[in-house]
Amino acid sequence: MVTAQNPAGVSHEHRRMINKARQQTDALFDIVRPDAIYDRPIPERHRMVFYVGHLEAFDWNLLNHRLFNLDSINPDFDRLFAFGIDPVGGGLPTDQPSDWPAIEKVQDYVHRVREKVDSKLEAAEFTSSNPENDPDILLGVAVEHRLMHAETLAYMLHQLPHSSKIAPSQPSLLLTQSPSQTMISIPEGVAILGLARDGGAFGWDNEFEEQKIQVAAFDIDKYMVTNRDFLDFVNHSGYNTRSLWSDADWDWKVTDQISHPVFWNGRGDEWRYRTMFEEVPLPLDWPVYVSHAEASAFARWAGKALPTEAQWHRAAYGGANGPENSSYPWGADPPRPARGNFDFQRWDPIPVNALPAGDSVFGVSGLLGNGWEWTSTAFGPLPGFERFAFYPGYSADFFDGKHFVMKGGSPRTAASMLRRSFRNWFQPRYQYVYAGFRCVSA
Repeated sequence: MVTAQNPAGVSHEHRRMINKARQQTDALFDIVRPDAIYDRPIPERHRMVFYVGHLEAFDWNLLNHRLFNLDSINPDFDRLFAFGIDPVGGGLPTDQPSDWPAIEKVQDYVHRVREKVDSKLEAAEFTSSNPENDPDILLGVAVEHRLMHAETLAYMLHQLPHSSKIAPSQPSLLLTQSPSQTMISIPEGVAILGLARDGGAFGWDNEFEEQKIQVAAFDIDKYMVTNRDFLDFVNHSGYNTRSLWSDADWDWKVTDQISHPVFWNGRGDEWRYRTMFEEVPLPLDWPVYVSHAEASAFARWAGKALPTEAQWHRAAYGGANGPENSSYPWGADPPRPARGNFDFQRWDPIPVNALPAGDSVFGVSGLLGNGWEWTSTAFGPLPGFERFAFYPGYSADFFDGKHFVMKGGSPRTAASMLRRSFRNWFQPRYQYVYAGFRCVSA
């Protein structure tokens, strides 16, 4: 048996992080009324019960096979809850609630897995001496995988009927003067993407290797595009103008009868907005949440474009007189509430101009939190990419030209994933993500 070189440090820090991440996902399931746990709020996704078991199955399958080597608690559940669904191609799932185990059995599995995992972390005794099974990296993956689901589960819960949820206490609304959209000139300079492999920082496989890109001068929207801005697009028949849409996006729009953002509801002559726990008049100063397809059509309508990943980095982290060198748009200080709407502070967006303390050096606002931002860059490997040996398909399965990079973060993005190198991605015709955009022009 091999004991970690610094067992006390590994045990204490990672147990703290895992427990904190568990609190976030447990709190999500707590807002689902018991009679809704077998619902499927997004047609392309699993039923809610799957995710109750998935988070523990992932931890068990990852950590036990590489660090603990214990007998399985329930091999059938290890397999049943192993993999989610990526909503690209194919038909919709057709399983029925009766196809899934009783929730009590799933919860018992969760409890027993946690007990076994925690007992091994407490002892910090690991059975593998393989350098590819580094406990720090594996436990970091387990924590951030759960935190990712704390966000993607919120997308699903958002689509549950309000009557199926138990609303917790809510922070007060932030009110601002309506923003006046302007464009910020970004001078030519270097954007630094990714992480240096020898830098010692945790990252997912697609975050390596560090890459420097020379970016020509461009202009970028100061604020994310708002519901007010997008309403103008809707009112000017943007959804019905064929020239604004690619062939694939147009076919999707017509087939699925897409005529407005999924978070909007038409009530007579009024647009209403579906927040997590209630329906309200359309908040005009909040960022609009739309698919990549809808964002691209708006950008064409506006005579602009979506930024590339490198342009977004340059606007967010670049220095006026040299390459980027800050950890966050505002500098080196760690994320805190005054800098952005992130880290589970709120369930919904806030006005795009609410927190100027988060502005970048160039004066671009709201780059972290309040909604992921679509780029025009197809998700792919950075030079020097190497798959995780223990999770070879995490990124590489999506290097297919059918997914696009998103940067920034949403109200439900954990602080750890606000790091400069983090790359999110989704397919272009999925409306449910907390994702908006801003435009650029040459």
